[in-house]
Amino acid sequence: MLASASKIEGVTQTKIMFESCLSYAQLKDYLALLIENGMLERNLNNRYQTTEKGVKMLDVYQKVNDLVSVEHD
Repeated sequence: MLASASKIEGVTQTKIMFESCLSYAQLKDYLALLIENGMLERNLNNRYQTTEKGVKMLDVYQKVNDLVSVEHD
């Protein structure tokens, strides 16, 4: 969800829902959680954008994912 909303102009709920493969009920819950934790915000155009805190979370997630990923030959 954070990656979907990291576009400069922000994205709609529908775009996040489809890119994240979520139901509408799941989307509402996760949007509320991410906004409450300061990782996502709604802009003046009623679109969602990843905050600076959210971008940092994405970066940390990628670093952890890189550490735990195992390459298969």
